[in-house]
Amino acid sequence: MPVTDVAIDKIKDMIISGELAPGDRLPKEAELAERLGLSRSSLREAVKALCLIRVLDVRQGDGTYVTSLEPKLLLDAMTFVVDFHRDDTVLDFLSVRRILEPAATALAALHMDSDGIAELRTLLDELEDAPTVEALVANDLAFHRRIADGSGNPVLCSLLDSLSGPTTRARVWRGLTQEGAVAKTREQHTAIYEAIAAREPELARSWATVHVAGVEQWLRNALGTADPEEAD
Repeated sequence: MPVTDVAIDKIKDMIISGELAPGDRLPKEAELAERLGLSRSSLREAVKALCLIRVLDVRQGDGTYVTSLEPKLLLDAMTFVVDFHRDDTVLDFLSVRRILEPAATALAALHMDSDGIAELRTLLDELEDAPTVEALVANDLAFHRRIADGSGNPVLCSLLDSLSGPTTRARVWRGLTQEGAVAKTREQHTAIYEAIAAREPELARSWATVHVAGVEQWLRNALGTADPEEAD
């Protein structure tokens, strides 16, 4: 195993064992290198790598700290990787979204507070009858982000947020080319909102499935690609 990987594993073990907790400051470089039996250069490389994935935070003139290790922070690294997707993988991202989004919407029907529900209503009202494509997509993203946040599950929320980037281009394309895209989005968003407001998780799940699957199916038709689940 490369020396840097060994160093990463040793720091990781310190965190997992509880020797280093979120917010703790790491020992000074020379001391930590000696404790772990590592060279200072390999330790330095390990710290850089763990900073990239938001496990550690180097504060200039203050030292190196363990971050909060909250899911949203750690999953930022996945968002960075996802941004390198190729256009031909968008359908794969939409398929994953079709699995996760209905679950988040059902949870929102159970856990979203009254302020969150009011924000959804506001987002619905803000969508004009003939919005620009940019306004339509921005409203759609904000609507679904608020639902994910209202699910009460920060990991699920972060996963869905990381998937929003790859599917944005598909949403723009749909807004430009599909007749009735605005009316369909408004109708389905309203149904989702009403199900959440009524605290009907299974109804909310069903409408979210219809909504996301509709975008996915539209893109499959536009690309002339068969659904692998139907092929099976």
